[in-house]
Amino acid sequence: MQCALYDAGRCRSCQWLARPVDEQLAAKTADLQQLMAAFPVREWRTPVSGPEQGFRNKAKMVVSGSVEKPLLGMLHRDGTPEDLCDCPLYPAAFAPIFATLKPFIARAGLTPYSVARRRGELKYLLLTGSRLDGGMMLRFVLRSENKLAQLRAALPWLQAQLPQLKVITANIQPVHMAIMEGETEIALTEQQALAERFNDVPLWIRPRSFFQTNPAVAARLYATAREWVRELPVRHMWDLFCGVGGFGLHCATQEMRLTGIEISPEAIACAKQSAARLGLTRLQFQALDSTRFATAQDDVPDLVLVNPPRRGVGGALCDYLARMAPRWIIYSSCNARTMAKDIALLPGYRVARVQLFDMFPHTAHYEVLTLLIRADLAVDHCSARRRDAVI
Repeated sequence: MQCALYDAGRCRSCQWLARPVDEQLAAKTADLQQLMAAFPVREWRTPVSGPEQGFRNKAKMVVSGSVEKPLLGMLHRDGTPEDLCDCPLYPAAFAPIFATLKPFIARAGLTPYSVARRRGELKYLLLTGSRLDGGMMLRFVLRSENKLAQLRAALPWLQAQLPQLKVITANIQPVHMAIMEGETEIALTEQQALAERFNDVPLWIRPRSFFQTNPAVAARLYATAREWVRELPVRHMWDLFCGVGGFGLHCATQEMRLTGIEISPEAIACAKQSAARLGLTRLQFQALDSTRFATAQDDVPDLVLVNPPRRGVGGALCDYLARMAPRWIIYSSCNARTMAKDIALLPGYRVARVQLFDMFPHTAHYEVLTLLIRADLAVDHCSARRRDAVI
């Protein structure tokens, strides 16, 4: 991928950009294999990758500069701004949005927030696009509600210029810290969720709900989890840290009982909307802490799928899983280091299958999907495979 910002030394967010993509993938695979060296892995699946540019469905832009000449991008460590509207990670459909938003900021009188002076109102612009119909969600992150009336008054002009903006909100983040969003979200459009579809599954994106930023690779990740689950006789499943329900909605069948748990009410609202659209009646999604939910249960499912944040599952949930011993665990991780630490806390399981998903090209980060089988079942499975080989 060619990037003028990188070549000029103005942005180093893609730390590995100078390395060929196949070399990047080899390095990530070697890193994962080293982290998993303590666990015998029965099967390493071929890594999955996607486009090397134009793949992001989300832009998180710091707003700086002046109200007449705003810059959308990031701040360097010394506080100097960098405009990232030409970043090649963004799809072409983002360019006209950025181009129109700059004059709109002046039209609405949204003074960019100055970190040094602690003055101004507009902190961030958060843009999310859908591959389904080209619809987009735009969120204005403001320091306060002081400019909200001006924003509302100017909004019809923006919507006339950019009809693809289906969802528009204002988020209030009053704290002088590098925090992307606050607790208060104010809807500025009647539509409040952006429609998306991965594979054959309808998904919804709401403000303040996590959604994967690389749709092409995420779709293959969800499809792979579905394939693995469908190979097993699963009648009862938990989807912990479920987000908008991507994994559970892919894996569920009319016969399967499935419970999805996520602490974000916005994400759970998305998951429920998708389940209703699919007509799946045995799915239950709840806005709860995943660890607290699991450790309060006595009814152990056949399979537990976990997709925790970077910090991992943690000791309390691992202890519970080790004690209650579901037959299978599928672990989806964006941080293989914490995943390896968690697996070490599950000595009663064997690693049956591992597959790397290159969700973050040009960086050292990647996603990984791992299938764990309870040790007694793994022994039976291996014996069956040996008998088949002899026959």
